[in-house]
Amino acid sequence: MSPVDPTAPYDDNNIFAKILRGELPCTKVYEDEWAFAFEDIAPVAPIHILVVPKGKYVSWDDFSVNAPADEIAGFVRAVGKIAREKNLVEVGYRLINNIGPNGGQIVPHLHVHLMGGRVMGPMLTSA
Repeated sequence: MSPVDPTAPYDDNNIFAKILRGELPCTKVYEDEWAFAFEDIAPVAPIHILVVPKGKYVSWDDFSVNAPADEIAGFVRAVGKIAREKNLVEVGYRLINNIGPNGGQIVPHLHVHLMGGRVMGPMLTSA
């Protein structure tokens, strides 16, 4: 997959849009008014969940500028609720959001990787 231009218009044919519409299968973990969460198909930790807003946002920047406050709050609260439901708060977990080419974003729909279940190690490695 090619890197995402976070300033590009939302693409209704991206893989996460198709998952949200039920056109592609996933292992659902959570759903509410604001967010949908499912297991990553290539996990890098024992718990690796992708959390996506139900709204059409390309990146965190797009979301933070264009989403209404109640949608932002609902999405952020959903991420926290999932972490609590997975018993990750006490032991710790990692949230990652990739934005644009330098950030490694490859799907043009805002998503947060929620990972835990093991010691995550250093945040970045030398490139």
